Amino acid sequence: MFQGIDKQLSQTKRYEQALLMIEGTLMGEPNFIARLANISSVLAVVMDEINWIGFYLSDEKQTQLLLGPFQGLPACTRIAFGKGVCGKAAQTRQTQRIADVHQFEGHIACDANSQSELVVPIIVHDRVIGVLDVDAPVPNRFQKEDQVFIEAVCQKLSVYLMKELD
Repeated sequence: MFQGIDKQLSQTKRYEQALLMIEGTLMGEPNFIARLANISSVLAVVMDEINWIGFYLSDEKQTQLLLGPFQGLPACTRIAFGKGVCGKAAQTRQTQRIADVHQFEGHIACDANSQSELVVPIIVHDRVIGVLDVDAPVPNRFQKEDQVFIEAVCQKLSVYLMKELD
């Protein structure tokens, strides 16, 4: 079970520990939603200066994202593909690292305190399963190291989902 992560460790070491914990969560729990709930919790603990982190999951038609497990204030429940930062990540299948959400045309302000955002798509068998969304209350919060970490989390999740679907 979750033993916590020493906040005195470097960010790189904390991220390494979190990836191991997430891998354990993926291997140890068969329920998809339970996995995502625990992953969002681990991420909320390990990442500094964030105010919201969680998953949006694609509907069957791949036209909108539906709110999934998260940590933070209540959030938007549906986001159309192509709308806002999450919708753009889903539509383009590319990570979105936004230094200032107020400069992002069409930004959807679910939490007025959010100033920057990082969104990574989760793709399995060429389908967007969802996105992992991280918001911060400070501008330019997310750096390359954060992006690489969140992309690694999504990659691990994709690999485990591929194994289950095969």
